[in-house]
Amino acid sequence: MSTGAPAAGLGDYLPVATLLRLLAVLLLVFAPHAMRLPLWESGFIAALLLWRAFAARRQWRMPPKLLRAALVFAALGGVYASFGRVSGQTAGTALLCVMAALKLVELRGRRDVMVMIFLMYFMLITHFLYSQEIWTSLYLLLSCLAITALLIECQHLGQLPPRQTLRRAGAMVAQALPLMLLLFVLFPRIPGPIWGLPADAGAARSGLSDSMAPGDIAALIESDDVAFRVRFDGPAPTPAQRYWRGPVLESFDGRTWSKGWSAPPPLQDGDIRYLGTAVRYELTLEPGRMPWLLALELPQAVDLPPDARLNGNGELLARRPIIERRRYTLLSNPDFAFAPALDARQRQRLTRLPNGYNPRTLALARQWRDEGLADAAIAARALRMIRDENFVYTLRPPPLARDSVDGFLFDTRRGFCEHYSSAFTVLMRAAGIPARVVTGYQGGTLNEPGGYYVITQADAHAWSEVWLDGRWQRIDPTAAIAPSRIERGLGSAIGAGEGLPDYLARRTAWRDALKARWDWVNARWNGLVLGYGPELQQQFLQRFGIDDLRTMILTLTALLTATMAILGFVLLRRAAPARAHDAAQREWQRLLRQLARRGYRPRADEGPRDFVARVLAARPQWRATLQPAADLYLRSRYLEAPDAARLAALHRAVRGVRLS
Repeated sequence: MSTGAPAAGLGDYLPVATLLRLLAVLLLVFAPHAMRLPLWESGFIAALLLWRAFAARRQWRMPPKLLRAALVFAALGGVYASFGRVSGQTAGTALLCVMAALKLVELRGRRDVMVMIFLMYFMLITHFLYSQEIWTSLYLLLSCLAITALLIECQHLGQLPPRQTLRRAGAMVAQALPLMLLLFVLFPRIPGPIWGLPADAGAARSGLSDSMAPGDIAALIESDDVAFRVRFDGPAPTPAQRYWRGPVLESFDGRTWSKGWSAPPPLQDGDIRYLGTAVRYELTLEPGRMPWLLALELPQAVDLPPDARLNGNGELLARRPIIERRRYTLLSNPDFAFAPALDARQRQRLTRLPNGYNPRTLALARQWRDEGLADAAIAARALRMIRDENFVYTLRPPPLARDSVDGFLFDTRRGFCEHYSSAFTVLMRAAGIPARVVTGYQGGTLNEPGGYYVITQADAHAWSEVWLDGRWQRIDPTAAIAPSRIERGLGSAIGAGEGLPDYLARRTAWRDALKARWDWVNARWNGLVLGYGPELQQQFLQRFGIDDLRTMILTLTALLTATMAILGFVLLRRAAPARAHDAAQREWQRLLRQLARRGYRPRADEGPRDFVARVLAARPQWRATLQPAADLYLRSRYLEAPDAARLAALHRAVRGVRLS
């Protein structure tokens, strides 16, 4: 124990119980970050909290300055080693948390406590960088209440009981809520997210990426996080028509499909013929930090969001990665003919396969071609092979060696949708037929309370697109081996022995009903609160005659001014001395105000007689008028029941006081 460092307590500023409550509130603020921070940092923060609690109880000494400086540099180096930087969303939050915890080793006086409390307020904001769900808002509101109660307790030097500080904090938070709602509704909105900072490297949240290897989508199926929600204007398409198109993968290196180096040519007039009945729908896309805007195959190019474009591969792309929840309306035709012209160079690129990979697959495709089969017949032959031979649709396929397609088609024959789509596409290319892999989502579950469809990461899917009869045609080999996957979803296609994800294995009717209602609550929260952007704000305010930015700002200014004026009036009334309840007391207070203007005020332990004696000792020239007024007040207030004549005499005496 160091003898030169100050004690770890806060002296006579705060009692130990209040300091322990400060540590408890700090733990409450840290808690949601515990799973996001590196393991070493969460443990380090927990150790600092425990040390500070023991130090306060046992009056240990503070660490010496050299040790405190070493801890700061070690924490800074740890954050840099974990993230490769100290700025950005994740690294910056980690640095803020560890530095706030290190403040505990120098917590000595009022200033340090106030800094810690306001750091906790600031740290609440960082949680919105990761989650803006209802539970997050409720948790942070509770945390704000606890911090405010702690602030009140510290301002009163720990002398107020916790119940009273909580009651006062609750009143303050409740008084702030109307102002918060006013600012939320009227404050001018700007395009873009309030909390959506640029993503850290590798922080993509959506499972869809610009590449696909065996096992990628099977791993994604383990999550039932919402990918997007869809509300149809009218009847929804059948499950077999609900293919939500995402990235199109054209390059194959023997194991992994990727986007390739060349950009697709732009769409030309006539490249897409929309057939059948169009479907209009509103899609709310969760942020995935990727540029793809999911859409029902195939969206009409004439009805796209302003910042979106439909490229030559049929991909709907935003100008920037999606870092905020995005809502847009589209018109799609599930029946379509996608027939952009393919020149010789494009055909060569779309039939290219790497040399030296999957020789048995290439030999099988050449055999079919040598039999004189047409392109459509070869595609049908491949589907028949998958459907009739001993293939298994499973989430737990065995690992594949270098020649992954050969291993799947001829050895293991166990795979998920990425195995089937990859193998089918390679077979088509080996037969000289242009083909590619399309990834996205398929199906969706109806949320009956909300009347919309929920598409989760468990609905992620991959299929093939083959050039047949002069146009691209969707062929889904998964439908050949597991048609129930397309019609009824993943749970109906995977047997219990194949290793269902936990969220599917635990499904019951009441769980599904509860989940649907909670998702409906979340969807309402997303639409009314998180989705309250410039367009929705304008639509809402137009109902009250506020139709432009200038009127909105003027209205906000007027309401804020009125609110602050009312609040100021209430606070001034509360701070003003209590008004007298009888005429004698009112006259005495009038006299006190006159004396206060001359610099004389009664002390807390001084009665009227002693106060007047002290004033007259300093200013004897005031005795002729001040003493009679004081005597009349004392007689009317304490000796005799006041009557109209005596009160009138007191009034005249006070008015006649001359303090010159």
